[in-house]
Amino acid sequence: MGRVSQAQAEENRRRVVETASRLFREQGTHVSVADLMKAAGLTHGGFYKQFASKEALIDEATAHAFGELAQHHKDGLDQYAGRRDAAQRALIDAYLSTEHRDSAADGCPAAALATDMARDGGESEAHRVYTQGVGDFADWLDTKDQDGITRLCTMLGALVLSRATKGSPLSEEILTTAREALTATD
Repeated sequence: MGRVSQAQAEENRRRVVETASRLFREQGTHVSVADLMKAAGLTHGGFYKQFASKEALIDEATAHAFGELAQHHKDGLDQYAGRRDAAQRALIDAYLSTEHRDSAADGCPAAALATDMARDGGESEAHRVYTQGVGDFADWLDTKDQDGITRLCTMLGALVLSRATKGSPLSEEILTTAREALTATD
């Protein structure tokens, strides 16, 4: 079998990072390299041609996930013509929805990766990116009336608890109560 072109190698790498970003958010960073490469539609052997280690991929996939989150915030501001309050309200409504609860793979990396980052020990690039991303998210949520860290903790906690109680009436109640608490001053 011949070598792949540089363009194809870059496309393969992009596909692996995007797939890893989704799988790590959905299943955690313990996903095996073999399962990850299979999900990306590539062979296991090609992994080490692209990445020095699984940890290097975790670093890159975490950065990718938080890059998507930052882009989502920017797109929200653009959609609401720079009106941060309206963009924040729309984000809170979407964040504390059953759709977001039910789609961890495409959801918030702060919620999905929290347990993995807590186990990380704080030494990795992924942990640094995660910490910066959480801080940026809290800053984005800050208002004159509500602290961004408090808002983020409420949102993230509600999402995690709602996912953990999915299938029960409590799951919906958690989302609704948190959404109402965060938008009561709107």
